[in-house]
Amino acid sequence: KKGQRKRKKAVQALKDIDLEVYDGEVFGLLGPNGAGKTTLIKCLTTLLLPTSGTAWVNGYNVETQEDLVRASIGCMLMGDRGLYWKLTGRENLNFFGALYHVPKSPRLQRIEYLVDLLKLGDFVDRTVETYSSGQRMILAFAKSLINDAPILFLDEPTVTMDVPTARELRKIVRELNEAGKTILYTTHLMHEAEELCDRVGIIDHGEIIVLGTVPELKASIPHEDVVNLEGVFPTYVVEELRGLEGIKTVAVTAEMGGRSRLDVLCENSRLMLPKIIESIVGNGAMIEFIRPQEVTLEDVFVVKTGRTLDVDTRQVVVEGKGGRGR
Repeated sequence: KKGQRKRKKAVQALKDIDLEVYDGEVFGLLGPNGAGKTTLIKCLTTLLLPTSGTAWVNGYNVETQEDLVRASIGCMLMGDRGLYWKLTGRENLNFFGALYHVPKSPRLQRIEYLVDLLKLGDFVDRTVETYSSGQRMILAFAKSLINDAPILFLDEPTVTMDVPTARELRKIVRELNEAGKTILYTTHLMHEAEELCDRVGIIDHGEIIVLGTVPELKASIPHEDVVNLEGVFPTYVVEELRGLEGIKTVAVTAEMGGRSRLDVLCENSRLMLPKIIESIVGNGAMIEFIRPQEVTLEDVFVVKTGRTLDVDTRQVVVEGKGGRGR
C-alpha cells in the first residue's frame, strides 16, 4: 500500500535436507519443477553455499574443501549455459579438460574416446552456436565425463533430447555405474528413475518426503490401485468422486481444450471402477479414455503429496514471515 515499505520476496528452496548417497549406486532425486532439485545439486557441487547445515562429497566438505570436491565430480547441470557457443565442441572439451588439470596427451585421448562413445563426430568440430538443443545437451554430458571423475551429478540430462538419444544416454549411464561410478541423477520422469536408480528420494517443497528403493516405494502403497481417466470433468464431479468410499486420492492434470486427466487412487480398482464410472457419468462429465494400471513411482508421489508431477511447486515467502530459506 502507499507509504508502506515493500517487503523483499525470497524463494525458500530447501528445508533441512538430510540424506546419504552410497558409494557405487545410482541415486535418483525426483520431483516436479520448483521442488528444489537443482538448488540441492548446486549446493553439493559448490555453486551455492547453504545458509545453514553442511554436506560432504567424496568425504570432502563442500564449504571448506571445495577444490577437492570439484576434483572429485563431473557435473551436468540442467540447460546448456555452461558451454562456450563461439567454440567448437572439441574446443569446449579441451578447455574444460584443461580446467580440471587433465594433462594434454590423456586429455586428447579422452576427447577422442568421448566423441566415439557419444557419437559426436558429425558436429563436434562445428561451433556450439550451430547445434540443436539436443546436441548441446549431449556435449554437456560429454563435458561432465572429461575428467573421468568417480562421482557424477546429472541434472535432468535428457530434458531436450529426442527419444532414441535419451535412450542411448540412459544406456551409457548404466554402463558408467557398472564401471564403478557413483551417480546422482535428478529427473521428473518417473520411468527414468525406475529404469536406472538403485534408490530414489522424492523431493517436494524443498523436503525429502520419501526415500527408498523403487520396489520399497511401490510396496508402500501395496493395497491400492490407480485408475487413469481422460475427458471433461467439471470441478464438482471431481469433488464428488473424492467423496466416494474407497477413493484415496484424486489428482487432476489440466490439458488443452478444457480436457483434463484424473489419476484416481483407490483400494481395489476392479471393485471401484463401476462406481467411478457411475459417479462421473451421472454428473454430466464426459469420459474419453479410462485405464487401470499398476502402481508406479508417480503414484507414490501422488499419494504422498496429493498432486501430480506436472504441478509447479515453486513457492515464494515474504522475508520475516515465512521462516528461513535454506
